Amino acid sequence: MDTEQYLSMRRQAFTNDGITAYPSTAFDINGTWDQSRYTDWQKTFLGKTALTTMLNVGIQGGSEKTQFRVSGSSSQQTTVFPGEFTYKKSGVQVNLNHASSDDRFRISFNAGYNLQNNNQPAFDFTYTAKYLAPNAPALYDNNGKLNWENNTWLNPLRNLEAKFKSKTKDLVASSVISYDLAKGIQIKANLGYNDLNHTETRISPSTIYNPAGNQTSAASTLYLTSTQRSSWIIEPQLNWDKDFGESKISFILGSTLQDQISTSFSQSGAGFSSNNLIYNLASASTVRALYSDNVQYRYQAFFTRINYNYKERYIINLTGRRDGSSRFGPGNQFATFGAFGAGWLFSKEKIFTESNWLSFGKLRASYGTTGSDQIGDYQYLDTYTSSGVLYDGVVGLQPSRLFNPDFGWETNKKMECAIESGFLQDRIFFTFAWYQNRSSNQLVGIPLASTSGFSSYQANLDALVQNSGLEFTLRTQNISNKNFNWSTNFNITSNRNKLLRFPNLAGSTYSQTYRIGMPLNVQLLYNYTGVNPQTGLYSFSDLNSDGKVSNPEDRQITADLTPRYFGGLQNQLSYKGWRLDFLFQFVKQKSKIAALETPGLMANQPVRLTDSWKQPGDQTAYQLYTAGYNSAAVNAAQQYNSSTASIADASFIRLK
Repeated sequence: MDTEQYLSMRRQAFTNDGITAYPSTAFDINGTWDQSRYTDWQKTFLGKTALTTMLNVGIQGGSEKTQFRVSGSSSQQTTVFPGEFTYKKSGVQVNLNHASSDDRFRISFNAGYNLQNNNQPAFDFTYTAKYLAPNAPALYDNNGKLNWENNTWLNPLRNLEAKFKSKTKDLVASSVISYDLAKGIQIKANLGYNDLNHTETRISPSTIYNPAGNQTSAASTLYLTSTQRSSWIIEPQLNWDKDFGESKISFILGSTLQDQISTSFSQSGAGFSSNNLIYNLASASTVRALYSDNVQYRYQAFFTRINYNYKERYIINLTGRRDGSSRFGPGNQFATFGAFGAGWLFSKEKIFTESNWLSFGKLRASYGTTGSDQIGDYQYLDTYTSSGVLYDGVVGLQPSRLFNPDFGWETNKKMECAIESGFLQDRIFFTFAWYQNRSSNQLVGIPLASTSGFSSYQANLDALVQNSGLEFTLRTQNISNKNFNWSTNFNITSNRNKLLRFPNLAGSTYSQTYRIGMPLNVQLLYNYTGVNPQTGLYSFSDLNSDGKVSNPEDRQITADLTPRYFGGLQNQLSYKGWRLDFLFQFVKQKSKIAALETPGLMANQPVRLTDSWKQPGDQTAYQLYTAGYNSAAVNAAQQYNSSTASIADASFIRLK
């Protein structure tokens, strides 16, 4: 709203509430602030142009048996916020491939080292840009200093002094080494190493406060966080291939060994003698250790796979694996999973080999089980954390987690059927697939009664969740000649998920979160019926007919926010040394709109809210304004944000 619309809303709000004398704190309307002033705060706080610059350089070369590539990249992004804030990233990548003269020994090596520097304000200006009164004071006074307008507001630009900085150093290296022991027998090893160092610094100097408060650097604070994580993975394999006439068998036996150590430490400092020393923790008069973690994660697995191919037409795959994770208690650390797959290359059949139009055709189907241990570490143990409180000169401990050794692997059952076909020497190629995944034994936090001293404990939930969908991809080579090439790629996916089973859902703490037979992303809402023309308040369906609208009894209408379908259309055109790529990305979905502040409070609103109720009989889109004194209106505004009125079409198509 502009100033005229905003002040009209505010005056009407006080009139509706029966308030004739504006409060002393209503600076926007009681004459304290200039009522003819207007500032577009969204332009002020979010109106800068964010710039992105990128630089990539590389060199490659080698011989028949050895090839290498070294490349480097650098990028910088600015923000739409006021002030000079940037995100910088640079890195170097090395790729090396080598084979022995007899091709029995092969090695590939890839490594990348990246540096990231992020310098941002510690405060998000988005809320201020949306809701600050349009007649709020100027940001600077006549002397070019921050304007505090006689202590009537907190100047938003004060938050530019509160800064957030982070630095990340990341090394990722991997290698694949193989050696052919004999014909059809190969040993192979996949190796990987990762080392991450991340630091964060956040300052809140005393200069963010109004000088009238006489705050000194003793009120300044510093927060430091440091995280280190290193991990390695080794996957040795034995591969055996053998032809038996028209049959071919491939056998793989392997294992996975993984180890990861993570440490993190956070501390704060306060009471600095000078803001010039705010980045020096040793200069703080009060230093606190906020938390310190040292975590080790170990994973190992053994797996085997058999592939049988008959006449290059009929294919069968069998896979089995035994996975172990340190994240589960004794007796539950290991689990067994497997998969079965079959394929038929029908294009190899005689009826099609003589065809000029079908170049490739394959039917495939698979079924298998996988597991998940993505729950964090030490969840099964009863653990303690430092309370940070001294007792008799000693820092105490407090329990942080209950012992639960019984929970184990989450299980996922996956099924897929697909057809792949190519036409006219694969100038037209498509894939159509159907899939269904069922997840059970989910690892979740089970809420506990507050009397237990814990909010939840980690356990397996005997629920069943199904994800199913269809995927279609199409690739066409439209034009291909010496100077000009044009290809098109199209894909579309439709996914559905639903909760099939949840024991005692109605009696659980998830009773107002999920519904049997509905998607997990369902929202439970009030049924919005419009603005009551007599009372001027938002109205909602009283589903249980008890004479009032309440939660959860009347918040039972479901809205599915899962995308109905999504996909993209990409075109690649090249002419001699020139190339053009463009992509249309699309999504069909619903989403919740941003919640509205109660119309009439000291907060700006979208212009559409000028269509509000003013007197009995009005037919409007929005309820009456209130300055906060009408509890029924405030409650209705809150229910509006949790009703069917808050759901909108969020579909889009984007050109990249």
